[in-house]
Amino acid sequence: MTKPSPKEVKVMTDVAGVPASAEIAERIANSIGPAFENFAPVAGTLPFDLEPASFLLAQNLKVSK
Repeated sequence: MTKPSPKEVKVMTDVAGVPASAEIAERIANSIGPAFENFAPVAGTLPFDLEPASFLLAQNLKVSK
């Protein structure tokens, strides 16, 4: 998988049910870009996938004590 553009991140977050503004989508794309570039040589061989919408889910998660 190639580094997602802010537009692609926006679509993924909308589909995941965690809508993000264009500004947040751009921040996500910029922050996860290095991970995509670093994992490019082994893309498709690891037992996980990089999926930007989960960043918002984790960020919005409320932890109860």
